[in-house]
Amino acid sequence: MSQPTERNRLDEESSPYLQQHADNPVNWQPWGEEAFDLAREHDIPVFVSIGYSSCHWCHVMEEESFADEEAAALLNESFVPVKVDREERPDVDSTFMTVSQLVTGGGGWPLSAWCTPDGEPFYVGTYFPPEPRGNRPSFPELCRRIADSWADPEQRAEMERRAEQWTASARDELESVPDAPGEPPEPGLLDEAAAAAMRSTDTEHGGFGTSGPKFPMPGRVDLLLRAAGRTGRGDLLNAATRTLDGMASGGMYDQIGGGFHRYAVDRSWTIPHFEKMLYDNAELPMVYLDGHRLTGDPRYAQVAAESLTFLERELRHPDGGFFSTLDARSRPPSGRSGSSSDEQREGAFYAWTPAEVDAVLDDPLADLAKSRYGIRSGGNFERGTTVPTVATSIDALAAERDRSAEAIEEALAEARDALFDAREDRPRPARDEKVLASWNGRAISAFAAAGTVLDDAYTDLAIDALEFCRDRLYDAETGRLDRRWIDGDVAGPGYLDDYAFLARGALNAYGATGDIDALVFAVALADEIVEEFYDADDGTIYFTRHAGSDGGVAGSPDSSGDGTLFARPQEFADRSTPSSLGVAADTLAALDGFRIDDRFRSVAETVVRTHADRIRASPLEHVSLVRAAERVESGGIEVTFAAEAVPRAWYEALGERYLPGATVAPRPPTAAGLDEWLDRLGLDTAPPIWKDRDAEGGDPTVYVCEGFACSPPRSDVDAALSWLDDRA
Repeated sequence: MSQPTERNRLDEESSPYLQQHADNPVNWQPWGEEAFDLAREHDIPVFVSIGYSSCHWCHVMEEESFADEEAAALLNESFVPVKVDREERPDVDSTFMTVSQLVTGGGGWPLSAWCTPDGEPFYVGTYFPPEPRGNRPSFPELCRRIADSWADPEQRAEMERRAEQWTASARDELESVPDAPGEPPEPGLLDEAAAAAMRSTDTEHGGFGTSGPKFPMPGRVDLLLRAAGRTGRGDLLNAATRTLDGMASGGMYDQIGGGFHRYAVDRSWTIPHFEKMLYDNAELPMVYLDGHRLTGDPRYAQVAAESLTFLERELRHPDGGFFSTLDARSRPPSGRSGSSSDEQREGAFYAWTPAEVDAVLDDPLADLAKSRYGIRSGGNFERGTTVPTVATSIDALAAERDRSAEAIEEALAEARDALFDAREDRPRPARDEKVLASWNGRAISAFAAAGTVLDDAYTDLAIDALEFCRDRLYDAETGRLDRRWIDGDVAGPGYLDDYAFLARGALNAYGATGDIDALVFAVALADEIVEEFYDADDGTIYFTRHAGSDGGVAGSPDSSGDGTLFARPQEFADRSTPSSLGVAADTLAALDGFRIDDRFRSVAETVVRTHADRIRASPLEHVSLVRAAERVESGGIEVTFAAEAVPRAWYEALGERYLPGATVAPRPPTAAGLDEWLDRLGLDTAPPIWKDRDAEGGDPTVYVCEGFACSPPRSDVDAALSWLDDRA
């Protein structure tokens, strides 16, 4: 039998993850019709391997199997091997992951799937070792068994039947919509979701679940904060702050350089998986800022600021966009015992030994730093190293040394700076320099929030990132948003998360700055969501655009109709990022106030009603849809500023108040001044959020609304906000 593929074609791809595999002896093909045509021509299965550039076990399987000549020969002879970057093709990842979860009860990366030539999987798994290990077969033996079974007509027929059943089940899950919309969710759904979150909280270490691995789940923390803010219940607030404290004190948080790692492998947040993702360091600062606003705890503001500083320092393109990830692995620092200088080790950049601290600091500062961060002989990690945690409190350190807490904090700041500077000289983890529209949207929202709560310098970073995405990924003439930019190369069109997250980021940036360009962009993206992703017959917003749509470019490959995917997914649940369906519905509802028709609100209401039974049945799994349902039901909080320039003190006042999900809507002070903005938005008259809300007496004026009722105009922002207190 002739070999179906002639060479590894990943050298033609821009994705850093695919480039990592471009030198493999496996004849990898990128996802697309050409690969499946080859499989049909040679009548052999397709092996689909899905991962991402900073995935630890993806690296391990690559080194053990995909770089191995014997394993590569097996793949090249009997399969068409296809490599997929899940961050560039989330639609492919979602459909195959759904199969894995339905069939095996779990999933993860690398995701390994063997498919018919029509792309229907009949065997799925994650990491497979080169030799049998526990219940896991070896990768080479598994490939041989599958190839032999495919060659046997009777076994092949069974594999094809299985593929049909699995894809039908996955299609039912991904494309599920009821025959008719249900009743809208009742008021109080958020409280029900918070109650469900309480049942799974770890009362000792915070977070959800009482074993490892433990994921941050910022959406669930947000639910607890919202419910606590509304009800005043201390148990809800304690569950939220226990989680915030646990994450910030553990090794999942980079105690030396700021920013969060992906997740913790243990219950106590001590040892992380070390990759650093843009989305985690956007989502988590937002809940820490809200924790600060609700409790006044300055530590939460500090964690948020340090995490955003990490993004600015290590993941920011000089022109403003944000890169995707830092790898978990790097070469160990020189002189570390037990490690080869060329060996890539997970966590090598972040872990310390006592000797390494002593080489940077003199006593008593070295002893103080080691006590604070738990850096001791034997360590808590591999090869006697320690992942720094907050091992000893400031008060305990002060008491032990008979010094004031302030003196200890000053000394630790000096020690931390010195350790950080020394760490900068270590071999660095690799950086995935994809700029993704979706993840940048979440970062823009985080920096916009920090601009209100912390310092308006953060809003400049939000606007820079927004302009980067708009200039490089968006075509204003066609309305097309692409998904990915890397070193001038663009891939697209975008998916729902790209449009929804970037629209929300643009709306938040407008609210924090009064930049009309940002608002115009948000509305334009929302229009595209309705045009390209909303299905009125099904009453839902799909993750991929309508079949046959080219995203506004003639001859362009589209993201849903290429014939290689067996389902058109919806993204119901919040996972490592929020549900794009929920964020889209919530953003449409928030932008309703900027329209003079009910187009956005009608779509948001329909989506919420379509999925009402799903939301009711499992509100904790559908946090973003719960938030959308709450906004649709209550209208949310709106704050309109009518001013030539909004006083900074007003933003500071907003930053001190806990107003979750509030829509902030600056506008020019007069109706005449508003006309230019209306022209930019294509409106004949002022939309509800600005209508009849001019500045009073020429002074900056604020209007506050909640539940479709509004305060009188006020020239004192605190007086206006107190109207909300009177309604409570």
